[in-house]
Amino acid sequence: MDELNRIRAEYARRDKDPRLRELYSLFQPSALFLQQTRERAALRLLHDGGLGELNRLDILEVGCGEGGVLLDLIRWGADPARLHGCDLIPQHVGSACRRLPKSVSLVAADGGALPYPATRFDLVLQFTVLTSVLDPNLRRRIAQEMWRVLRPGGAVLSYDFRFQGSNPSVRSVHPREMRELFPDGAFTHRRVTLAPPVARRLVRSSWPACELLQSIPWLRTHDLMLIQKREV
Repeated sequence: MDELNRIRAEYARRDKDPRLRELYSLFQPSALFLQQTRERAALRLLHDGGLGELNRLDILEVGCGEGGVLLDLIRWGADPARLHGCDLIPQHVGSACRRLPKSVSLVAADGGALPYPATRFDLVLQFTVLTSVLDPNLRRRIAQEMWRVLRPGGAVLSYDFRFQGSNPSVRSVHPREMRELFPDGAFTHRRVTLAPPVARRLVRSSWPACELLQSIPWLRTHDLMLIQKREV
């Protein structure tokens, strides 16, 4: 089975597992805590990187899934008519179409062969996409395509996990590898996200305890990176 078909099969398996949908529902306190801490960090990083006026930007999310991050971007001020998303799974794109304003442009596409011209976007996002790809060559192609469609002066916003757990269908991506994937980028890096097993165990009894533990760097499992493309 080639890598794209393996990914399709894995997401088909996940889509049939009701436990996963419940685990990531924002009605679960741990999922809400993790989403809100990521959101605060992402907004701060974009603001500090000079990308706070999202309504002025052409934005692409690679691996948009069912549109959750695109909805966040609209809430943060992005113009739906300048928002684009692509995903390998057509059913996910269909779900995103139903959730998002009609002016958002959505396509089913392989991240390693993006259907957009060069330098089309000011901001390109990937949230836990690269870790879903086991094949290093496909990872490299996705990174190259994200960089190709990014304008000089724009940035990639990346959120992914750095530690390998027991799940064989994903592979962690360390900041060292990200620097190899985007060798020409100027990196701003924040280590974020309290280890999900800790958050799931603790947050029901004490949200402040999770906030306190979140301040300990070695308990944070994910990396949020703004990778800026220098002006020519």
